[in-house]
Amino acid sequence: MSALEPSRFLASSDDPEVELNNLQALDEDPICERVAQNLQRLRGKRHLSLDALARQCGVSRAMLAQIESGRSVPSIKVLCKIAKGLKVSVAAFLEHRAFEGVTVLAASQSKRLVSANGAFVSRTLFPFDVARQSEFYELRLSPLGEEQSDGHGPGVQENLVVSQGVLEISVNDERYLLSTGDSILFYADQAHRYRNPADSEAVAYLVVTYPERLD
Repeated sequence: MSALEPSRFLASSDDPEVELNNLQALDEDPICERVAQNLQRLRGKRHLSLDALARQCGVSRAMLAQIESGRSVPSIKVLCKIAKGLKVSVAAFLEHRAFEGVTVLAASQSKRLVSANGAFVSRTLFPFDVARQSEFYELRLSPLGEEQSDGHGPGVQENLVVSQGVLEISVNDERYLLSTGDSILFYADQAHRYRNPADSEAVAYLVVTYPERLD
């Protein structure tokens, strides 16, 4: 099974029960507190009592109470069993903000950045209120338009693919002409420029990756 498959993070039905005394006691641990808050939120959203959740996920009520009160943090096997019972990803317990694995972002709600002359439009394709290590954008550049960037933070990378038209990417003094379907990956902590040399609009999709998680 690939390490990227979501099912890798779900517990199977034959996982053994983990006893309460196998939990680690982590007083005032930020991870412990985050798991506790997210468990309370997810259980409350589903209107489940501790007893009901215990029956649903196969983890004892006492163990759930310990976790939810922040007195203990569960092992990964216990957390997987709870996640399976609540039908969420294990990652939902570790997020700083509420995210249960699926978010739909309507086009009308996307944030847009427009250059001063209106030639360059960047639309975010990700929710702004979730911590992340990468960002996803739609870029539109008017005919013969261009956009210049002085560079981002150290280690930032950009991975861009052209979906319509042609686009010239300049990284320092090197120029790369991309046609529809072409992609490019480069370090964006140096000066770079997007330019549309054609007489029709260019559309591209861009993933920006940061060396550290953005909080």
